[in-house]
Amino acid sequence: MAEELFEEFGQAFEILLIPSKGGVYEVTVDGDLVYSKLETGRHAEYAEVAQPIRRLLGK
Repeated sequence: MAEELFEEFGQAFEILLIPSKGGVYEVTVDGDLVYSKLETGRHAEYAEVAQPIRRLLGK
């Protein structure tokens, strides 16, 4: 998924991946939480992450 995010949004804003332990990750854009595996307990589908980012970017 990270590669897809870089491909679609890498030109729109800076993308930073921060390693974590236990397979937990969160996706934020300008401090806004877009997706949290910690909250859902499962891996996200690409659309679950990409669509909120598109909305934040006005796409």
